[in-house]
Amino acid sequence: MNKQLYINEIQVLFDDVQRARIFEDQKMMTDAVPMFPVSEINAEYEKEKGNAEFNLKDFVMKNFDFLGARVSIQREDQLPIDQHIEKLWDELTRTAYEEKGTLLKLPKPYIVPGGRFNEFFYWDSYFIMLGLQVSGRIEMMENIVENCSYLIQNVGFVPNASRTHFLSRSQPPYFSLMLDLIFETTNDQSIYIKYHDTLEKEYAFWMNGEEWLENDSTVKRVAKTKNGDILNRYYDAENTPRPESYLIDIEDSENTGEEFYRNIRSACESGWDFSSRWFADGEHIQTIETLNIAEVDLNSLLWHLEKTLAQSSALQNLADKENYFTERAARRRQMINTYFWDENTECYKDYHLKKHKNTPSEHIAALYPLFLGLADQAQAEAVAKIISGKFLYQGGLVTTTKKSGQQWDLPNAWAPYQWLGFKAMKNYGFDKLAEEIKNNWCGNVERVYSNTGKLMEKYNALDTETIAGGGEYPNQDGFGWTNGVYLKLKQN
Repeated sequence: MNKQLYINEIQVLFDDVQRARIFEDQKMMTDAVPMFPVSEINAEYEKEKGNAEFNLKDFVMKNFDFLGARVSIQREDQLPIDQHIEKLWDELTRTAYEEKGTLLKLPKPYIVPGGRFNEFFYWDSYFIMLGLQVSGRIEMMENIVENCSYLIQNVGFVPNASRTHFLSRSQPPYFSLMLDLIFETTNDQSIYIKYHDTLEKEYAFWMNGEEWLENDSTVKRVAKTKNGDILNRYYDAENTPRPESYLIDIEDSENTGEEFYRNIRSACESGWDFSSRWFADGEHIQTIETLNIAEVDLNSLLWHLEKTLAQSSALQNLADKENYFTERAARRRQMINTYFWDENTECYKDYHLKKHKNTPSEHIAALYPLFLGLADQAQAEAVAKIISGKFLYQGGLVTTTKKSGQQWDLPNAWAPYQWLGFKAMKNYGFDKLAEEIKNNWCGNVERVYSNTGKLMEKYNALDTETIAGGGEYPNQDGFGWTNGVYLKLKQN
């Protein structure tokens, strides 16, 4: 599993292909499967590339297989949206019982998001599970959990997605929440015992290095504040251009600092690639400083992981472990209040580890303490007022209040945050606002489906006459988490 990335084995050819822009989408080459031994392809390339009549694209097409590089859903007759989604579950199902090119093997079938995303994605899969639950597809929900466990046991964490070039980063840690969904569906508490060891391993990954930290310092995904408190941040082990966005990263890196690539990759671990949330000047990707930020969403999710570990320990009468994780969860709950609650704006914000204060970015990840029940009623009321006044539009909840051209900024509405928003408001009794969030976004999804016959990766919340845009690639259709969240919201 930790074998050398095959992309490194064809680095010269890979670099030439990406710089020549022979594919509109740079992910194409990372997903390509070599049809012959890599050593033979390299030798052939060295021999042929100097010839006057040499054609790079022809050479690549002759030596690599691009089957399945894109998930395309075409249907002649437009079905009612819920029937369309039921068919999509089968059409988006994949298996990878052996490694091919960069694709990692997994023990169970899984559901891919769609479009250019034709592999298993970590946090997407939680929101896909919401819809599978509604559809009664319990086995597929269990498959997703089993695949995550397999990755945690064999890699040490769930990679961003199931490809070798993602073995340097994870995504928001949703595994413990996936177990809650299974329990909610089956009422079988043994799920927590079955995956206790997996929960511990994932926790060890996120906390790796904390024991060596001095005050006001960071290592990997852990930060110790100047007061000696432990917080977490997103991080990537590599500081090189992302293979799937190779040329974009190289071009963006001009006049930037030495950890530019790591900052870019670390933002990818958050799932928010990209947003003004990460930019020092709030405008330009060249000022990205993800490594300087401890995030409210990540720390809230890790509180849930600690709480789940306390629960799974209690179920097995592991008193010492139960006490340890109960104390860690209680401590993190305090830290979330101390470092992420901004008294001035009465909202949750990220914390800048170097400036020792909250970051200015207003973003929808402020929902996490409400989604997970960490906020008190007064805090929830203040956040609800901001959500209603600044984030909710006719097409759903936007991610930030800033229009930067990045896809995780205004005006885009993403499926995960519609569910988080709905559930967060329900948790604290703001039923009317919850209904508004649900109806605004579901109405937008239905309108786009009626016009196009497709479910999209993201939606424009402001102009409900158009489809969302921004970012490194066009809007994708399929689409796993939209299908899941739409079904779950309509059920509630």
